[in-house]
Order: sequence, then C-alpha cells, then structure tokens
Amino acid sequence: MAAVTALLAVGVPTYVNAAVSVSKIKKGLTKPHNPVLPGFHADPEVMYSEKTGKFYIYSTTDGTPGWGGYYFTVFSSDNLKDWQDEGIMLDLKSEQVPWATGNAWAPAIIERKMPDGSYKYFFYYSGHYPEQDRKAIGVAVADNPMGPFVDFGKPIVTESPTGRGQQIDVDVFRDPVSQKYYLYWGNGYMAGAELNDDMTSVKKETITVMTPKGGTLEDYAYREAPYVIYRDGTYYFFWSVDDTGSPNYHVAYGTSDSPLGKIKVAEKPVILQQLPEEEIYGTAHNSVLQLPGKDEWVIVYHRINKNHIERDKDPGVHREVCVDPLRFNPDGTIAPVRPTK
Repeated sequence: MAAVTALLAVGVPTYVNAAVSVSKIKKGLTKPHNPVLPGFHADPEVMYSEKTGKFYIYSTTDGTPGWGGYYFTVFSSDNLKDWQDEGIMLDLKSEQVPWATGNAWAPAIIERKMPDGSYKYFFYYSGHYPEQDRKAIGVAVADNPMGPFVDFGKPIVTESPTGRGQQIDVDVFRDPVSQKYYLYWGNGYMAGAELNDDMTSVKKETITVMTPKGGTLEDYAYREAPYVIYRDGTYYFFWSVDDTGSPNYHVAYGTSDSPLGKIKVAEKPVILQQLPEEEIYGTAHNSVLQLPGKDEWVIVYHRINKNHIERDKDPGVHREVCVDPLRFNPDGTIAPVRPTK
C-alpha cells in the first residue's frame, strides 16, 4: 500500500491490467530501433491502453505533396520497438467523416474508463472543413483502440480564439488532480480548454490563449504542436519551434501549476533538436508516454528522412517516427534528449 501511495504522490498511475514488461521495453530501446514505423509518418500520438496492455501509435500519413494524406492508420506494440500495422482506422474522404474532405493531420487519443467499467476511446484530429474552407478539429469515438471509430458528425473546434492561425495539432489531457479532461491546439498560437463530460465539446467559457511569449527560432518561439503531461505536482507543456520542413524544427518546453495556467518557459527550454553530424534532422512534433506503473518516460516524435533534407526533395512531407527515452533531472527539469538512429 505504501508503494501505491508513493506512486500516486508523484502522479504516476497504477495499471492493474498492465501486461507489458518495462525491463523488456528499456532493453529494446537501448538497441538500434529508429525509425519505428515503416514508410513516412509524422505527428505521432502514442497511447498505452490499460484495457489491452499494449501501446498504440496514431499519426499523420505522410509522403503526399501538400500534406494531402486523408486517412489515419494505427500501429500496435508490446515493447515500443516492434510495431504491427493494424490498418486504416479513420478515412476523411469516406462517409465515415461527413464534415471533412481530407488533410488528416496530427491526431490525439485518450482512453477513458467509464463508470460501468468499460472503456471508451476519444480520437481527436484535424481535417479540411470545406464549409469554412479551412482546417477544423473533430472527434471520433470507439470501444477499442483500433476501432471501429464513429465520427461525431461535425467539427468541435472551428474558430481560432486569436482570430488567426490554423485549428490543428490537437492534444487531449486528463488532469490527475481534478479528474477533468482538457483539449489543446493551435498553429501560430496555443489554446487550451476544458472538455465537457461528453468529451465531444469544449466549455467555451474556459478557452484560454496560452501561447508562450518571446523566444526565437533558435530556442523557444512557439509554432505548433502543444502537448501536456503531469508529473510530481507540475504540468509540463511541450511545443514545436520553426517549420516542420526545416532541419531546425525542434521541441521546447515550459511548466505551469495549472492545466490552463500561465506557462513559465524553462531556463533551458530546448530538449530535442537535430544532430546533423549523425544525419538526424527536424526532430519535433512530439507526444510523451509514461511507462506503466513507473516514473519512467519516453518521447515519440518525427524527424525528416535524411534522403529528403534538400528543399527540392520536399522535406516537410517525408518524415518518420522515432522513440527515445525522456529523463527528468532531480530538480524536475527535463534533460536534453539525444535522438538516436
């Protein structure tokens, strides 16, 4: 009981149904493993399912000019190293999503245990909304991580609270303190809002512009891809800097004492960036995963394929998904991640 109490004190969830071996994961990630998905994928969202005891990655399907991918696939794994393609789980050009016509970008997903003990999966994503001729955020729901997913039928975020920027790059977060759920999004700005209990609408009165102020393209100037975690009483906010087609595309972070509170940019904000000497470029647009029952974490991100780094080879749509350890220093700051091959 004391061990459980200690885990809860630092915000570490306990997983009764955890079927994975953490030692197996750690051993696998010490060996060459990147990229972990075949082909071109970007904007990876990673999830551990308490229901199945497996990991899942959902991503932007890449390799199409103009970021023209129109469907999402899902991959499953029991060790974060070996991934099984489980096929298309949401197609924006089919009747499955009546409000969108394509541009299936940057998804987020969360597993929610319902009062009756069942599980629901809420999958958030952006797509092109022809009614307004711009990007909007939608949601689809399923009883299993691989679906079938049923779209809500209309977008749930269509306007920018700043009057500019695109409604893309969504993240969903459960606050272990309040048990409330939050949505984050924005290209050119960062917004956050509390979700209603139905998980398919936001509480408009809670919409908050949270864009970190200042910075440059060399450090923490916010561009897109917000992502939020909670650890040891602190909310950590990650975001991407520069353009996704730039080798300089990288991850910065800050902290807050509230899910919608003011973000304090870290003293050393850049935690993931290119290593050109190893032909690793454009390392950003991340999600973060806590290993089941442990205060141990990994970061999942994309990088530009080294054979497409030149501008005439369209680096912005030739990206691949990678996984590496994410470590916290004793004072709670995040140690720089060394991207690996």
